[in-house]
Amino acid sequence: MTSSPPPLLTPLGSAGTAVEEDTDADLASGVADPWVTIVWNDPVNLMSYVTYVFESYFGYPRHKAERLMTQVHRDGRAVVSSGGRERMEMDVQAMHGFGLWATLQESGARGVA
Repeated sequence: MTSSPPPLLTPLGSAGTAVEEDTDADLASGVADPWVTIVWNDPVNLMSYVTYVFESYFGYPRHKAERLMTQVHRDGRAVVSSGGRERMEMDVQAMHGFGLWATLQESGARGVA
């Protein structure tokens, strides 16, 4: 895992790249939260450990945790949660507590593009 994240709170899309979003019902219905937590690829953590973190902290089922882990590994990052800024700050701190590299960013008007 070798990608490095941009500075904290860099606007999404500033590098001209897209971050895939989760297709949960609330996002699909057009309801977007103003902030997202992004987990970034790193050269330290095993893929099985990243999957475990997503399952244990977020309560995601195994298939969703594995899909997000694969996205982190393949694309260099994945949006793992969305919501209000305070909640996303807590999620980022929790990811740091697990030893993962994470940032929060504003998602924009429609969500992460």
